[in-house]
Amino acid sequence: LALKKTSVFLWVLNDVSSDANPYSNVHVGSGLELPILPEVSQPVNSRTFYGIMFDAGSTGTRIHIYKFIQKDPVELPVLDNEMYHAVKPGLSAYKDKPEEGGNTIRALLKVAKKTVPEHEWKQTPVVLKATAGLRLLPEEKANALLDEVREVFGESPFFVPNNSVSIMNGTNEGMPLCWYVTNISQILFYATTRKTVGILDLGGGSTQITFLPKSKKTVFTAPASYIANINMFNNTLQLYTHSYLGKGLVAARLATLGALGADGLEWKVFTSSCLPKKFREDWTFGGITYKVSGIPDGYAGYKLCYYEVMRVVKGIVHQPFEIKGSSIFYAFSYYFDRAVESGLIDGSRGGMVEVRDFKKRAKEVCNKMTKYRPISPFLCMDMTYITCLLKEGFGFKDNTVLQLAKKVNNVETSWALGATFDHFNNLNIH
Repeated sequence: LALKKTSVFLWVLNDVSSDANPYSNVHVGSGLELPILPEVSQPVNSRTFYGIMFDAGSTGTRIHIYKFIQKDPVELPVLDNEMYHAVKPGLSAYKDKPEEGGNTIRALLKVAKKTVPEHEWKQTPVVLKATAGLRLLPEEKANALLDEVREVFGESPFFVPNNSVSIMNGTNEGMPLCWYVTNISQILFYATTRKTVGILDLGGGSTQITFLPKSKKTVFTAPASYIANINMFNNTLQLYTHSYLGKGLVAARLATLGALGADGLEWKVFTSSCLPKKFREDWTFGGITYKVSGIPDGYAGYKLCYYEVMRVVKGIVHQPFEIKGSSIFYAFSYYFDRAVESGLIDGSRGGMVEVRDFKKRAKEVCNKMTKYRPISPFLCMDMTYITCLLKEGFGFKDNTVLQLAKKVNNVETSWALGATFDHFNNLNIH
């Protein structure tokens, strides 16, 4: 395998003719650029390819449009660029109005049509994968939404592969695919360096952890479903990976408030010491509206909030054997967003923090809720939940280092790019 500085992760399509597969005679791959280069004039014989991946999450739907360039027929393409756009709320909010959910997909497809040149539409695959938001819905409502998306995809000018619309299972959402992307440079040299980084992701409906165990005891003591075998570069690696449904940041709010599965929502008010005393408003998640409030005549603050949140986490999240070690973890999504909102890191650069830093900032936010209320009345609850999830849930030490990031190598950090690779693999890619 010939390696280049700018081309380190490679996928190759079979050279097999097929009218049903527009990629049958195309070599498609990706290499992460460090950094991704600006637009440059392309050689006359270069070719450009695109892939479109929809991430249908619990709080929003995101579209990732990837551009690959093959500068020479004998060379593999590299990932040249990514366009990312999102809309809110997520598809699950339209559980009783699937047609309106379909309209959000139509709107994002208009973005894709403006991004992908028209002559590339017919050979550009479009795929949607739903996560926790739809897994939390009754099956018939989730299926109605997926059928609507299939109909919208059928109307589009893009290439729609088989099984292009689906709900990801917990293992896939546990982000072996995102782990691929984050660890690309380390993976190729793992045999000599034995170094990779772990992944933590915190969505609205679920939370995920993925890392490559260094200890066999971690593999032997973990539930069997938490260990995934993945094949890369003719090597099989065993990843520890799991997605906790219902333990995402927004779902955890409902659990902390005692609102999960509650009835009488039209008159019940759900209170918490994690909310400002004078706070009271209607809050909507997954298409359901809840009346939430602080405790007007009660106490509020970090200690009481931590006690409330701990009931949601303690004993429910598995603690891997080696998690108390000194490994570095990348933390994405709401980990990053709440760290920015609370002033823990700079939003434009991200940053490296320790678990204890989340705890310290959570205390500051909870004990000065009035100050932070304009940012979000839920900031105390969210920061306390993150602290509790890391410490009481996964079992991280206070000094565990977390690299908070929105992008890695100028690519939006999610499973979407890895899933695009994987879907290309299903289109006869080695």
